[in-house]
Amino acid sequence: MSKLVFLFLLATLTTTAIAQQNKMLGRWDLTVKSADKEYPSWLELVDKGGKLTANFVGRWGNARPLPKVEIDGAKLTFTSPKDEEGGKKDMTYEGTLSSDTLSGAVNSPDDETTWHWTAQRAPALKESKLPKWGKPVELFNGKDLTGWKMTDPNAKSVWKVENGILISPGNGAELINDQKFHDFKLHVEFNRGETANSGVYLRGRYEVQIENESVEEPPSHHTGGVYGFIAPEPEQPRISGTWEAFDITLVGRTITVVQNGKTIIDRKEIPGITGGALDSHEGEPGPIYLQGSEKGHISFRKITITPAEN
Repeated sequence: MSKLVFLFLLATLTTTAIAQQNKMLGRWDLTVKSADKEYPSWLELVDKGGKLTANFVGRWGNARPLPKVEIDGAKLTFTSPKDEEGGKKDMTYEGTLSSDTLSGAVNSPDDETTWHWTAQRAPALKESKLPKWGKPVELFNGKDLTGWKMTDPNAKSVWKVENGILISPGNGAELINDQKFHDFKLHVEFNRGETANSGVYLRGRYEVQIENESVEEPPSHHTGGVYGFIAPEPEQPRISGTWEAFDITLVGRTITVVQNGKTIIDRKEIPGITGGALDSHEGEPGPIYLQGSEKGHISFRKITITPAEN
């Protein structure tokens, strides 16, 4: 084989490899399937100056960079460390690209079984213009949990309504509204108890944080932030025992958050789902859900949603 032919073949192979990698770059909505449950997940593949990098949201927690990611032809391999997964061994995802779908297998956290996973390219959800708003809907009636369901109604710690106030259980069940919405404005009034943590999940996928005990964590974990992705700026005072309010607008994946009349997130893009999401189907409508699995008690007294008209 002549040197010229060799160089031509090498260039062809390199070009093909680059083309395959480029097909995989971008954001992916993952579903990880164990024997009895499905876990939503999210992956972003980025070429930074010729180096492939990955950000990942696993079964819980926030978006984080992965220590290892490789693309070899149509095969993708990436590793989520055992310390992040609470397992015995790193979880190594292996998959292939077919059309516009990634699919493959991953070892379970206990390394005793094999799970399977699929991924669809995350929708752009671009905001073209503000929608026409419909009529406000009261999601909490101030009396009971009508219109809501707990993820575990048999949990030892459950949501309660006392004197017209909805109170999170602390290390208990999540609370999910029965209705589903796409674009909307949401008004939420809340009161932070001592050393408490909760959150409002938009479409069941994007958590706007409520807390007063995470001061040492990254700013995106603080009250008003989109957990793991967007920090509140300027961050508002950390207080307890006082009624506050969020006014949140979500159109596509563009979010604005106003806390107590102050804009702290102004029309920013949410890259992907946050840990604790109900599913990873970002293009679909979803419910409002309130986090009850973290510690302490957060009170709510008004939850009003104004959906966009079709």
